[in-house]
Amino acid sequence: MSGLKNSPFGKRLRGTDEDSPRKNRTRFTPAFGVAPGSTPSLDSRPSTSEGATPESPERGAHRDYGDRFVPNRDAGDMRTSYHLMDGGTPTTPSKNRMIPTESDALKEQANAIFNSILHTEVTPSSPQRPGSPVRQPAASTSTLPTTPTRRRLFAFNSPSRSNPATPSRRLDMPTDEAYSLSPVRAESRHLLESPRRQLRSVCKTPYRVLDAPELADDFYLNLVDWSSTNVLGVGLGACVYLWTAHTAQVSKLCDLGSVQDTISSVSWVQKGTSLAVGTLSGRLHIYDASTLQLTRTYERAHTQRIGALSWNSHILSSGSRDRMIHHRDVREPGTRPFKKSQGHRQEVCGLRWSGDGGPQAASLASGGNDNKVCIWDLRGSKRQGGLATPGRTGNVPGSSSATEDGDTPLWKFHEHTAAVKALAWDPHVSGILATGGGTADKHIRFWNVQNGTMLSELDTGSQVCNLTWSLTSHEIVSTHGFSSTTAQNQICIWKYPSLDMVASLTGHTHRVLYLAMSPDGETIVTGAGDETLRFWNAFPKKENHEARRESRLDYGRLIR
Repeated sequence: MSGLKNSPFGKRLRGTDEDSPRKNRTRFTPAFGVAPGSTPSLDSRPSTSEGATPESPERGAHRDYGDRFVPNRDAGDMRTSYHLMDGGTPTTPSKNRMIPTESDALKEQANAIFNSILHTEVTPSSPQRPGSPVRQPAASTSTLPTTPTRRRLFAFNSPSRSNPATPSRRLDMPTDEAYSLSPVRAESRHLLESPRRQLRSVCKTPYRVLDAPELADDFYLNLVDWSSTNVLGVGLGACVYLWTAHTAQVSKLCDLGSVQDTISSVSWVQKGTSLAVGTLSGRLHIYDASTLQLTRTYERAHTQRIGALSWNSHILSSGSRDRMIHHRDVREPGTRPFKKSQGHRQEVCGLRWSGDGGPQAASLASGGNDNKVCIWDLRGSKRQGGLATPGRTGNVPGSSSATEDGDTPLWKFHEHTAAVKALAWDPHVSGILATGGGTADKHIRFWNVQNGTMLSELDTGSQVCNLTWSLTSHEIVSTHGFSSTTAQNQICIWKYPSLDMVASLTGHTHRVLYLAMSPDGETIVTGAGDETLRFWNAFPKKENHEARRESRLDYGRLIR
């Protein structure tokens, strides 16, 4: 401090203090209405002295000054004081939410009602809440914020007596809270008694669990499929087993252990009579399910493993690690594919034909390890235009890239940031495709392949392994694996298009890599690396309107 005193700045500061006597120094400037040499008191109003400049009328003639400001909270409101939001019933969580450990629609509805009642009971709305302040124009002559003129710091009074405008309680009304026997307020009672939407209850436990030894824990394989004849095909190691659902009988279809090969994919034809089997060495076999006999073999179908298969009537499409998609007509005697599609730069791990294999099933969706989704049309139709939207590419008629072999995709979507194995076509709305990304993506995205646009997306917070649509309701089920949260290995059912969670099923201890649906659309089967197959009653029964409808062939009913 001695250095500061002897410094030029300190000398200059002391010289200034000596030139101006202490008695003439003021603590406040005259601009705030305080006379020189005066000290404001707590209980007296400031007076203008002769040497002080009178305050302009625009600033106000009456001011109180004190050592502190104590606000008056007579009409205080907890919601306003603590910045709590007003409004109705809290809605469901955002669509970009993480999957909870265990949740369903009933639990989410109960939580929403509980939060609303808690909000009403703890922070009731004020009946006479002042409106929001309105900003005055710059040219207005309104007074600036001032300290209240009340001389006393605290005041105690009765609101009903001091303010006649305050409404008094109507004790003669039977709805007054004084006569209520309920522990909650009238708003909460109204919320509890109001009718709510009936939600579907889903059983959280599987009704059947089967052991599946040697069921591979590989994300890129497809080893489980359920036929239209109610037969489940499962690839276990080098063998394929058939499990008949209505008799619970198990049959061994094939064993490739003698040729040192392993099953990598299985797929039933729509009629349920033939099963296609792909192997790690690139072989493709077709078996007759009724006789358990091998009917066709393609020795060099691909140069690497075949991880994805999909049927379109008599057309069998196969996707491989060699990045190629081959299309074969199983009725032809030759082994060469009649068309090849190359649109992925890494392994093709997902294939799905649209529809049920009928004549309208002309669109094929493929997903790859390059994070891309391709839409193919084997009829050769091309969509006009080059770039549809950022991240979506359509082919150009007559361009050099559109070869005669038809290996240019109709659309190519680039939004996913991880491998896309999960693919599912909406059976209720034509042209709607759902796709799911892997660990680095965790999103389910919905596309309109008619115009190449993304309709919506859902951040699940977990690796999406499989997708399939319900046949009895407009819902979609997804299976999950690795997760950034505590919820892992989930089986989730979502309502479309609201994307609200209907149920979350748990039970597997490893990634749920395999998913198939029964032909009646009520049951799903899931397989995981824990070497178990679990059967769930996930969807309601399909209403049989045809049985109730009168036959059109009964002409006797039409005679009047």
